Formats: sequence, structure tokens, C-alpha cells
Amino acid sequence: MRKKKRRLIFEKVEVIDAGAKGKTVGKAPDGRVIFMTNTVPGDVVDVQTTKKRKAYFEGNAIKFHSYSDKRTKPVCEHFGICGGCKWQHMDYGHQLFYKQKEVENNLRRIGHLDLPELEPILGSKEQYFYRNKMEFSFSDSRWLTLDEIQSDVEIKEKNALGFHIPGMWDKILDIKKCHLQADPSNEIRLAVKDFAIKNEITFFNPRNQYGMLRTLMIRTASTGEIMVLIQFYEDSKEKRELLLNHLAKTFSQITSLQYVINQKQNDTIYDQEIVCFAGRDHIIEEMEGLQFKINAKSFYQTNSEQAYELYKVARDFAGITGNELVYDLYTGTGTIAQFVSKKAKKVIGIESVPEAIEDAKANAANNKIDNVDFFVGDMKNVFNEDFINAHGSPDIIITDPPRDGMHKDVVQQLLNIGAKKVVYVSCNSATQARDLALMKHMYKVSKVQAVDMFPQTHHVENVVLLEKF
Repeated sequence: MRKKKRRLIFEKVEVIDAGAKGKTVGKAPDGRVIFMTNTVPGDVVDVQTTKKRKAYFEGNAIKFHSYSDKRTKPVCEHFGICGGCKWQHMDYGHQLFYKQKEVENNLRRIGHLDLPELEPILGSKEQYFYRNKMEFSFSDSRWLTLDEIQSDVEIKEKNALGFHIPGMWDKILDIKKCHLQADPSNEIRLAVKDFAIKNEITFFNPRNQYGMLRTLMIRTASTGEIMVLIQFYEDSKEKRELLLNHLAKTFSQITSLQYVINQKQNDTIYDQEIVCFAGRDHIIEEMEGLQFKINAKSFYQTNSEQAYELYKVARDFAGITGNELVYDLYTGTGTIAQFVSKKAKKVIGIESVPEAIEDAKANAANNKIDNVDFFVGDMKNVFNEDFINAHGSPDIIITDPPRDGMHKDVVQQLLNIGAKKVVYVSCNSATQARDLALMKHMYKVSKVQAVDMFPQTHHVENVVLLEKF
């Protein structure tokens, strides 16, 4: 039999900091760190542990002796259960403080870098309703609250359309109102759910793999265009068209109405055929007069307004004068490459996803940009000496890798090239610091600018300018 874990309780613990992954930090009586999920720096709490390790504990506050002045009232009724906006109970100004602090700590402690004075973090003008893409999951056995479980009332309605409970792949919290995406996102989601229930269109059961409705994706653009994609598991043409026709009739502002039938174990759509039911198979995003075609599989920064601020920082850091060859690594759909192209002699974009490169080329053609070339392939294999010999040695390199950062072979190739400037855009300052540490013997950090793309969460983007010694 499994030995039952003993949960400890530490009394009157002062929460002293915010740490990685949105957790807050206190100290146990023996000096070990306690990571917590439901507190704010400045709270004084009793903590019950959920995990014990040699160097730290994890736990939750079970009693509050005093509340921090950094607290604010969460606006969402689902806060604390949903897990999507973990910092909603912290004042936004303090959120920015801890994000900037994390960036600086990572660069100093992981990278051991000599830093200039950091530019103040760029906060988001919109702290709610800022996301342009949301994905919701259906379930025929929704997550029940403790009050519902303990009540004597029979639970008749168990269908859900919402988000996964953190750490539970098969448990879906039914969302009444989400504060992350602007209307008509909530109206569309609720209309889909209500119509499906009234017309007996079954919701998916993720554990046993049955049911018709699987996921709902809503994408919006600053141009006002809207994409809706419904993922079905079971294939019933009659019920599918009944729902899609209802959406098309009810929401005339939907520019692109699509669906996919996916009977795999997982619900990723990137290897699936997407069918356009009504309208176009894409929506248009716009930035500084440039237009970007966004299809169902496209990657695009999920905060459009802050993406513009982020790209402006990257362009300003690059300091392009018009005579430079610029490489844009991990170019995605080529948004940064096209954004900086009017100031460059030429831009070369490299990306591993073929569909993204197809979008990048199409967008460049639509925008009448003729000084950008795009190439597809795994960065560590494509970005080599033969590629440089064929396309020229760059004067400036912009790199925007995924959360894992750059492969060590890519870092080595950057060092082999020795471009005069490298602009490193990152969504994970820890892996960014790791990569920069490998380059510090050749490059100095000249500028650092954090940009908050995701208010109410711990996530933060960071841009660093490296200049060759």
C-alpha cells in the first residue's frame, strides 16, 4: 500500500516575494522555501504543504492573518479555479514590478551578465479582453465545485464549454464569462453551448473518447474580423450543419467559419484537414499598414496591441539604417521580418513550420515587399555555413525562439558569424539568460526591455540588444 503523505502546517508565514511560474514565496521555520499558489507578496498566512522536497516545500494558504496592500479584488467569478489568470488578485502595477524583477534576476543569476540600467517594463494599455485567440474545450461531465458536490441538489446539467482545470486533462470548468477576449467571444461561446444542448448535440467525453463537440476556437483581429473553428469528434453531417448554419445566421460578423473532424486521441489540429464552411479561410490582421493573413493554424502574437509595441522595440534596438542584411530567425509567419523590412537592405527569414513560411511568403507578396526571402527547415540544420555562404553574412540578427530557447548549435553559429548586433526576443527570460551566457565573451548586453503581453499572468516577454565587443 502507498504510504499516505503527511501534510505539514506552518503558521503565520510572511509571503516575501513572487517567484517563477506565478508562485509566491515564503520561508519555513527551518529556512526552506515554501512556494504557494493562492497568495500575494505581503500576505501573512498559515500554509498547508502539498509537496515536500529536500530544498523546498509547496503548499497553499489555508488561513489569512493579514492581507497584503498589493492585493486587488479579482473581476472574474472563476478566479482561483480556472487557473488562466493567476495574478488577477494582484494590483497591475505590482504585477509589472515582479515581472521586471524576474527578468533582471534571471539575466543576473542564470546568465551572470553585466547589465545596463534596464528600461522600464512596457505595460499593456488593456489589462483585460486583450487576447485575439481563445480555445475552449467541451465536456459531458463538467467540473463540479465543492459546494455542488456537498449539496443535496441533483446535478442535471453536466455539459461544459470552457477550460481545463490545471493539471487535470479530462476535467473542464464551464465558463460563464471570460475576461480575456473581447465580445462577441462570450456571446459566441454561450450561443454554441446553448444551441447544442437544446438540439441534443453531444459534448465530448475525453476519457472514453465519444461525443460530437470537441473544441471551439475563436480568433479576432484588430481589423474587426472574426474566425470561429469548431472541432468535431463524431461525424454527423446533419447536426454539424445545423449548428454551423445557426452560427452563421446569428453572428453575421463572423468572417471565417470553419470546422475540422478529428478522431485522434489528442485534439491538436495542426495535422488535420480544416474545412471552410462559410466566408474566407482566414482573417486579416493589420500593423502599420501591413496586412497579415491569419489562418486557423497560423501563429500570431495573441495580444495584437502589445505585439506592435514589442516589434517596435525590436526594430528600435536593431537600429537599421537601410544598408544592412538582416536575418530573422524563428520568423514564424514573417511578421517581424516584414515589420523591419522597409528600413533594411534585405531580410532573410527562417522557420521550421512549412505552413508558416507559406503564409509569410503570401503576406509579403500581398504587402508588395520584395526585399524579404523566407526559408523553411529546422534551425540547427538549415542555419549553417553553407546557408550563410549562399545568402550572405548578416549585419544584424533578430532571433525570437520558442520557450525552450535556441539550440546550442544555433548559438554557436551566431558566434561563428559574429554579426555586429543581435536582437534577442524571448518569452522565457530563463532560457534567454542561458543562451546569452554562452555569448557574453563576444557580445555585451547594451539594452534590455521587458514587454508585458499577458496581464493577470506571470508571463512576460523580454528584448535584449547584444553588441559585439
